Amino acid sequence: MSDHLRLGVNIDHVATVRNARGGDYPDPVRAAKQAEAAGADGITAHLREDRRHITDRDIERLTEALTVPLNFEMAATEEMQLIALRHRPHAVCIVPEKREERTTEGGLEVAKDENRLAHFIAPLRDAGCRVSIFIAADRRQIEAAHRIGAAVVELHTGAYCDAHAEGRFAERDDELERLRDMASFAHSLGLEVHAGHGLTYDTVAPVAALPEVRELNIGHFLVGEAIFLGLDASIAEMRRLMDAARG
Repeated sequence: MSDHLRLGVNIDHVATVRNARGGDYPDPVRAAKQAEAAGADGITAHLREDRRHITDRDIERLTEALTVPLNFEMAATEEMQLIALRHRPHAVCIVPEKREERTTEGGLEVAKDENRLAHFIAPLRDAGCRVSIFIAADRRQIEAAHRIGAAVVELHTGAYCDAHAEGRFAERDDELERLRDMASFAHSLGLEVHAGHGLTYDTVAPVAALPEVRELNIGHFLVGEAIFLGLDASIAEMRRLMDAARG
């Protein structure tokens, strides 16, 4: 296993700011290219059913502009499957989606929906997309993701990050131990392991240190820090912390 821990930068919330006023500024594709230049190993973009941030045109432009891989986050719907098959991004990450949520609230329920999800991801896999499933650090969900033929699981780090932010440190440590155990278990099944959701400068190091984790996907925090530091500097600091934890 390579020691290099990949950083995927999610540019959704550059589009959120753009859409708050309409028009074309700030441009998420410009942000993606800047992130690429700053050392991002990939770009993540979530095309939601309601198009609240990333749009279809953004996906088209990202596909044309990027030289690093595009990780296309999407719900398991026929509409999104057709869009993914048209663009054939390097990676497709299947996530749960509820119209009323502010952000993705938890992992996908794979164990109760195995048959449908297995049939859903098969054409994506056949088209050459690396299929990832965004799930809680839960043995049942990992086993189900493996059975349906996913190549990757992305472990949801939100509970760990929330516990840290709210000062519930015993619970935070329990969540980190769960992430550690489930990353090891997923790796033992032959799954590539990624992690993400809510990671900050204060919380990234313990997750980055998990040897089975190959990629972290981080967005909202980096876009927020960019207001104060600039996007290049916000990514550079996250990269530094990840590398230090890995070393």
